[in-house]
Amino acid sequence: MFHKIISKVRKSIGYLTKTTQERRHSLLGNPSVWKYTRDFQFQFLLDQGLQKTDTLMDIGCGTLRGGIPLIKYLDNGNYYGIDVRENVLVEGEKEIKTANLESKKPNLIAFEDFSEIKIDHEFNIMFAFSVLIHFDDKIAENCFEFVSKSLAKGGVFYANVNIATHENGKWDRFPIVFRSQDFYKNLANKNGLEVEVMGSLLELGHDTGRKSDRQQIMFKFFKV
Repeated sequence: MFHKIISKVRKSIGYLTKTTQERRHSLLGNPSVWKYTRDFQFQFLLDQGLQKTDTLMDIGCGTLRGGIPLIKYLDNGNYYGIDVRENVLVEGEKEIKTANLESKKPNLIAFEDFSEIKIDHEFNIMFAFSVLIHFDDKIAENCFEFVSKSLAKGGVFYANVNIATHENGKWDRFPIVFRSQDFYKNLANKNGLEVEVMGSLLELGHDTGRKSDRQQIMFKFFKV
């Protein structure tokens, strides 16, 4: 019992000594790597040719761990972020205010099901970083239907996924899913998308020293 109390006290102290951004982005995972992951996401998209004039959809945008530099870079109104968790979008709004980016007019949208999202825009770029790994099969199918409908001709959807022989797990209220490459390739073909395997996160420069850097690969889906 004593050891459990000590453990709880240590966790409480650890939480209190975190910065505001560390506490905020801990809603998305390990708070110690939030800035590293932010920088990686932004640089990755720049390396793929992201332009200021592109209209970008950030699926599972969360607290805008990766969204803030994208909002700052893109033309006004060209960033769209969606998430099923209203509480993290509230934190995302706070991030926007902290960064003084309200004038960039980013669009944050809460939703429960992909089929209910109504946006009168097509997107040049769609991005889902560490998001598909938390979708069960049905939600993944709905996501790809949404992407196929929303992606402009010639547009690209980037998403990293777990590819490994591993038991599925759980994080927060979401599953952690491991699948074969064929699962995603079949979903892409079913929805009229071409697919290219870009490599593991580690090969793309995401090196946090965790096993997931090697297990997760980045897919490039595109509409021709």
